[in-house]
Amino acid sequence: MTDVYLEIGRKKVFACSYDWPGWCRTAKTEEAALEALAEYADRYQVIAERAGLPFEPGTFSVIERPAGDSTTDFGAPSAIPEVDARPVDQEVADRATALVRASWDVFDEVAGDSPEELRKGPRGGGRDRDKMVGHVKEAERAYARKMGVRHPPFDIDDRTARTALRDEIIEVLGRPSDGAPLTPNGWPARYAARRIAWHVIDHIWEMQDRRT
Repeated sequence: MTDVYLEIGRKKVFACSYDWPGWCRTAKTEEAALEALAEYADRYQVIAERAGLPFEPGTFSVIERPAGDSTTDFGAPSAIPEVDARPVDQEVADRATALVRASWDVFDEVAGDSPEELRKGPRGGGRDRDKMVGHVKEAERAYARKMGVRHPPFDIDDRTARTALRDEIIEVLGRPSDGAPLTPNGWPARYAARRIAWHVIDHIWEMQDRRT
């Protein structure tokens, strides 16, 4: 059994696994979003296995339906479900950090194996590889601020700076917490891990699907 919450916007619905950070998919209806989540189970298993975790999702149990917003309808999860206020013990923190690290590792490998020019989407859109890598890096700097971690801008080829940012993110996520936001007006740990992993994994799958 896999606990799932449904973030419901006016135009889109996100189905997100509560305990498997990054396993989130979107569609126009609740049923379609759950179907999409199930369809991506095999692809998410790559992340779980890299993290060293057994992945046997089984059936879905919807535990909450938070309201979405314009960000939801744009195509990114935005709502923080009430269940994310649950305390995080060391076991949960270790599990979350393992999955976030795994998503980074797989992303770096997929980017390294992808051509610079990626196939365009149906309407001719989409970032090429280096712009996507830069986009993920900048998003992580922004997400880190929601955890109280601040880093100045750095070049996508600056591995030292990127490693330092990631290490600080892991340091924060790797500590037990009481479920409150990690910084004023920020995110609780469970949501931070899920949002970071979702963004990285979503672009892993996009890059794989758009290889020429």
